Amino acid sequence: MNKFPWAAIPALILGLALGLGYAWVLAPVEIVDSSPASLRADFKDGYRAVIAASYAANGDLPRAQSRLALLGDADAYQALSGQAQRALASGDALQSFQLAQLASALQGLAPAAPAPTSTEAMAQVATSTAETSVPPILPNTSTPFDTSALFPVYTPTPRPTRTPIPPPGAPFKLATQEPICDENLPEGLLQVFAMLTNNRRQIPGVELILSWAGGEERFFTGFKPEIGNGYADAILAPNTLYNLRAADGGATLSDLTPPACQRANGESFWGSIKVILQRD
Repeated sequence: MNKFPWAAIPALILGLALGLGYAWVLAPVEIVDSSPASLRADFKDGYRAVIAASYAANGDLPRAQSRLALLGDADAYQALSGQAQRALASGDALQSFQLAQLASALQGLAPAAPAPTSTEAMAQVATSTAETSVPPILPNTSTPFDTSALFPVYTPTPRPTRTPIPPPGAPFKLATQEPICDENLPEGLLQVFAMLTNNRRQIPGVELILSWAGGEERFFTGFKPEIGNGYADAILAPNTLYNLRAADGGATLSDLTPPACQRANGESFWGSIKVILQRD
């Protein structure tokens, strides 16, 4: 009759303990030069926020694109837009605006070349920050030589000229405001379009403030490009009066409330409101 090898169990436990101690204490795994694409989701959000703040300060879109490429997002526009909405919901209006501004700048921009890999993008960033070149160290020799030929004069690489961010435009004015009784739209839908008067171009990234007795909501244009770059919407509750204005000033629309409408079968429902704001 075979006996169970009890004597081998202590040796197995001792070997396992020694292996874990070596792997965790003596020689733990060290991650070197890891790509931002391997960051945790919340750290990626912080990385995007820093990129958006940098773009808001210098307006350098190509550099922002190369930095975003390091994150490996399948769709950088969707990632920025989703984070902007989360930031707005958490009360950080400034970060939400910066993220929305960068997302709007990326929209519809087709890159002229494939996006750089993580290693290439890191090399580009390192190259752009280098200002001087270090000459090679020459071996010691007794033979005379011409130092002017071996040690050329290196000049610092000029930094790119900062692109000034244009100041805010003129205040928004009310162009049209009309009630809409469309059964296919959600009840109480407020539709807002922000555009320029000279060429009817819609403006993304406009912060809008919707207020009512005891509350306030902020939202931005440009999060639904399938409808329009200058489009934004909100839901109005029945029998409540709202005020709407742009955060950077302009006309204030008062006493907004969903209109009472009637369906084809005679039933009542709450309609929507369409507002067009224009800036010179």
